[in-house]
Amino acid sequence: MTKVLFDDQIFTGQKIGGISRYFSQLFKEFEKGDVIDYKLPLMYSENIYLKDLKKNRSYAFLEGKKFKGRDRLLNFFRKINRQSSKICLSAGRFDVFHPTDYDPYFLDYLNNKPFVITIYDMIHEIYAGEFFDANDSSLLRKRLLAEKAAKIIAISQNTKNDIIKFCGINESKVSVIYLANSLDVNLSIPIAVPEKFLLFVGSRGRYKNFNFFIESISPILQKDRRLNVICVGGSDFTSEEELLFVRTGVRDQVLRYIVSDSQLVYLYKKALAFVFPTLYEGFGLPMVEAAACGCPVIASNCEVLKEVGQDAALYFDGRDCDSILQVVSQVIENENLRSDLISKGIVHVKNFSWAESARETANVYRGV
Repeated sequence: MTKVLFDDQIFTGQKIGGISRYFSQLFKEFEKGDVIDYKLPLMYSENIYLKDLKKNRSYAFLEGKKFKGRDRLLNFFRKINRQSSKICLSAGRFDVFHPTDYDPYFLDYLNNKPFVITIYDMIHEIYAGEFFDANDSSLLRKRLLAEKAAKIIAISQNTKNDIIKFCGINESKVSVIYLANSLDVNLSIPIAVPEKFLLFVGSRGRYKNFNFFIESISPILQKDRRLNVICVGGSDFTSEEELLFVRTGVRDQVLRYIVSDSQLVYLYKKALAFVFPTLYEGFGLPMVEAAACGCPVIASNCEVLKEVGQDAALYFDGRDCDSILQVVSQVIENENLRSDLISKGIVHVKNFSWAESARETANVYRGV
């Protein structure tokens, strides 16, 4: 068996989120077979995805507890987690190391062992100076690790192209391995929702293009007061967003829900459509989730979303108000079109599998 060491980075800092879910899904698949023997040195973590793993040895005994000195104690546990990673790195009892984030601390402890890095997107590089600080040190760290890694995993061909462009990496060094749906589509817990709604999933700021999306579809919402937009994930609505809702006359029709995975499945199943107006993504996982749940998908026509969605989604120009309005109206008003998108999505989503992702990832480990 190939022995692969992971580290504490993302699991120390993330309770829920796409990156920690990605690694946890790989761990689940590795536990089913006898190809990869993985180790995750972790003493304390509140990450929810670790709870179902057989090899998880972390504890979350402070979760939900508030008391004086809690932050100081958590900081102590973070240091213990990092020290555990360093000890395992120095011991060298592994074939390949796979860091779970971009902190290059581990370079001093590898002792010439190879490492693989997963790069999810190049959003900070593409929008440096527009949505992100052009002098952000994370850009330098990511590039450093891309240069020193034995192999890079990109989660889409579009991301691979961006890595090559911004890091000057030889294309043979980058393997494209897609993500997959993690939701149990058969586990759907009902919650109170409006009769008619469009679904928006994820954070809403900057390149996510949420404000422009609401501005664009406000004529539809004004025309049909029964129609709503439900937002899942992200933080509370900002004052800027609240002012936008009032100015466009749709304040009572834009709602924010905090839901579990099984409740999210219900929302996907009940929505008229899932709308993804983002200007850029590394992959676009909510498109796959929506399709798996039988929800029509509408998305911006950025290259990666067309790569992932193929003909199982309908696309608009994310920077064109009229384009967004026209496509969203078309899907809302045409039941046959929605049915066609649902059918295509259910077929297309079969191309994405965590078992296949884990198999291809194992091949990358063995290759280095």
